[in-house]
Amino acid sequence: MATREIYETSFDEDVSNDNTACPECDGQVRTNTVETVCEDCGLVIDEQKIDHGPEWRSFATDEETLNRTGAPLTVARHDRGLSTEIGRWKDANGNELSGRKRQQLSRLRREQTRGRFQSKAERNLAHGLGEVRRIASVLELSGPVRDQACQLFRSAQTEDLLRGRSIEAIAAASVYGVCRCNGHSRLLDDVVDAARVEQSRVTNAYKTLNIELRLPTQPVGPSEFIPQLASELDVPANIRQRARRLAERSESRGAVSGVKPSGFAAACLYNAGREEGRWLTQSEVAEAASVTAPTIRSHQDVLRELVT
Repeated sequence: MATREIYETSFDEDVSNDNTACPECDGQVRTNTVETVCEDCGLVIDEQKIDHGPEWRSFATDEETLNRTGAPLTVARHDRGLSTEIGRWKDANGNELSGRKRQQLSRLRREQTRGRFQSKAERNLAHGLGEVRRIASVLELSGPVRDQACQLFRSAQTEDLLRGRSIEAIAAASVYGVCRCNGHSRLLDDVVDAARVEQSRVTNAYKTLNIELRLPTQPVGPSEFIPQLASELDVPANIRQRARRLAERSESRGAVSGVKPSGFAAACLYNAGREEGRWLTQSEVAEAASVTAPTIRSHQDVLRELVT
């Protein structure tokens, strides 16, 4: 009595019966994703099939919009986004997996986690880039700025600047450094609040990046901080516009040289509020700008000369 052999396949193999017969024994031919083999005599007819068709495909119904499959490479991931993730409950077609397959996938996920990083440096890179992405998300930075911060963190690791410093501090300093290079009005306190490290460590890490990598940082004027501070203080548009005109006039006359731009912007908002009849307290604007009330009072003489 002839017995029928049972072929066991893994979860990712697609097995199908071929209508063609075996050239040796005219037996039944079975095809999977690896090879085409005869079930009767075991002859391997074909193996490692290659699809020579175009890699472009259409995801629309009109068959006109052609796209590449897969996501593009990104510097925000330690492996440039080439890694894969193993699912849990459903396969690629959305079908529920059996209990045996779920156990198999669980074992594969465990092995993938263990072999994900080839070295400790790669593990540190993955942790640092994840921290950069998290801080950029909290600060609502754009994708290009986030990618630049990730590239800066990579450069810091390549130059061995992580030795003796925490990964979180370098990640926060990379975000702040990119904001400075692009002229974004982001306070150091905002980056520190989003980070998981003390401000002194972030300051030290930023100084190291600025000196060792020679960052092309640009000076940020007080006028750039006006919208952010005005939004935090919830002031109307007329006070915001008046404060911006004061800040721009001060910049054109060179009166803001050597001062903290956020503190001078807070002083402009304070003066504009007094002129427009809304009495903002010095403590309110100082707290929004992360400065002290004496800093606000120290800029009053300069602003009086501009008003007069």
